[in-house]
Amino acid sequence: MPVQYTGTGAESIAVNVEEAISHGTLAPGDALPPIRELAGRLGVNANTVAAAYRLLRDRGAVETAGRRGTRVRHRPATTPRSLLGLDVPAGVRDLSTGNPDPALLPIAFARVPQARPVLYGEPAMSPELVDYTRAALAADGVPADHLAVTSGALDGIERTLAAHLRPGDRVAVEDPAWANLLDLLAALGLSAEPVRVDDDGPLVTDMARALARGVRAVVITNRAQNPTGAALSADRADALRGLLAGRADDVLLVEDDHCAGISGAPLHTLAGSTGHWAFVRTASKAYGPDLRVAVLAGDRRTIERVHGRLRLGAGWVSHLLQDLAVSLWSDEAATHLVGEAEECYTSTRTRLCAALAERGVAAHGRSGLNVWIPVPDETVAITRLLNAGWAAAPGTRFRIRTPAGIRVTVSELTADEIDPLADAVAAAVRGTGRASV
Repeated sequence: MPVQYTGTGAESIAVNVEEAISHGTLAPGDALPPIRELAGRLGVNANTVAAAYRLLRDRGAVETAGRRGTRVRHRPATTPRSLLGLDVPAGVRDLSTGNPDPALLPIAFARVPQARPVLYGEPAMSPELVDYTRAALAADGVPADHLAVTSGALDGIERTLAAHLRPGDRVAVEDPAWANLLDLLAALGLSAEPVRVDDDGPLVTDMARALARGVRAVVITNRAQNPTGAALSADRADALRGLLAGRADDVLLVEDDHCAGISGAPLHTLAGSTGHWAFVRTASKAYGPDLRVAVLAGDRRTIERVHGRLRLGAGWVSHLLQDLAVSLWSDEAATHLVGEAEECYTSTRTRLCAALAERGVAAHGRSGLNVWIPVPDETVAITRLLNAGWAAAPGTRFRIRTPAGIRVTVSELTADEIDPLADAVAAAVRGTGRASV
């Protein structure tokens, strides 16, 4: 059904296009009419249509593709990658979620600290959180003179990017990457520049190419990379620091340490390699996703801008949550449970990768909660696994240009399920016509 373009102002034209995208009348990759052509159809000035197209780019709905004109993004911001694709039937073991094991989350057993009234005008961060964070990050080699607290890792990343970037700027991201991060870039009107990943982190050659192409920011997951489980090695970190040092004045560095405590890998940080940078550490994966607290360290200008924007919106993250986070980080029983979770996840990842290797299936999972399995055909592999009683996340949620794969979350996988799952994955891969590589 052809699109019925309507509207007399930039906003109404943009809304009309957004509705067409939401209803599927405009599909990913479809071209919008040239500006002058649509202006003629609608009887409006060409500048009005140009303004509408700018609004759509800013909202992550379309992108300008040179001579190919303005087209609907492959993943419009209105179609989140995290919601793509998998309807898990009843009775199927769901290993697609990316969640930690609820039984290993300290927040389930936490007691809320005694609260004191916090009034308007008080510091955004509790003194206890400042003291704890400064000591913990310094011990990990992260400069912590300037700190902020946000409502989770993605909130911290968004505020950092918004502090320095504008729609249309290029951002170097891992490929495959965290689906929510790719959604965020689209929503902010930023262009993702893919950087391939191996077990040791982003490839140096790809990062050098991205920097040469003029990226304004780099987002890196130090360890427990989602979905591949990559962990930045010491040598790879040194090489990336050298690259970034050459662009210290014009590239923003953002590091996501979302799995601290349960990653199963040491931290090798790049913090301070550039003039503007931010290091984000969240409590969600190790202590409970509902604990919406992430601490943010960075250079003075970046942190000042994050604080300034917070004051104009939420104001601050609840001190009740901040104090709860500090109490959990400091609690001996909680620390023991987090250590137990790290050992459990590491053992399960290692055993699953070994079982797959015995069956001729390559897999990646150096750290974190997930194992990434390259497959020749995602649809066939996912369908065969579902028929065998297992659900994995399709790689299309995470990929930009890298080959097909599936993600298996190991957090709740039991020891007696490893071999049956490995058998099912091997059968699913063989069913596509060739072994994975």
